[in-house]
Amino acid sequence: MKQSIIVNGKTYEIEFSDIMTSPIEVIVNGKRYSVTIEGETSVPPAAVKTSSTASAPVATPTAVPAKAVKPAATAAVTSSADEIRAPMPGVILDVMVKAGDQVAVGQVLCTLEAMKMKNAIRSPREGTISSVEVSDGQKVAYGDILVRFA
Repeated sequence: MKQSIIVNGKTYEIEFSDIMTSPIEVIVNGKRYSVTIEGETSVPPAAVKTSSTASAPVATPTAVPAKAVKPAATAAVTSSADEIRAPMPGVILDVMVKAGDQVAVGQVLCTLEAMKMKNAIRSPREGTISSVEVSDGQKVAYGDILVRFA
């Protein structure tokens, strides 16, 4: 199904598959994403690839870029937004926060290396870090908890 949506004043042309399946295949302005609705238990939620000038094209669900798209650079979040999860398997290069730190939206929490690419894992919201579940050099799997909010 094809449709236009407006998110934060910007129009996106979207095409999506059967919304009763999980994950849902979505094409946003020509880029393909695999979307899991928050609260689904089949796959840990992940992040959507965003550019520095545009907000995420899909507002309610979180999305995993399809294989032809560069891996996500923003953090994966559970439906409660209290946990940041690894958007892909890799190795933690740097942890930039510690328990008790106040963070802002978009602040880099840690750096994850995956397939020889460095990915900045950024905070999706403001808040206080409750705990950091990873350390420098640690290997993580897709969906592993990286940081918890208080």
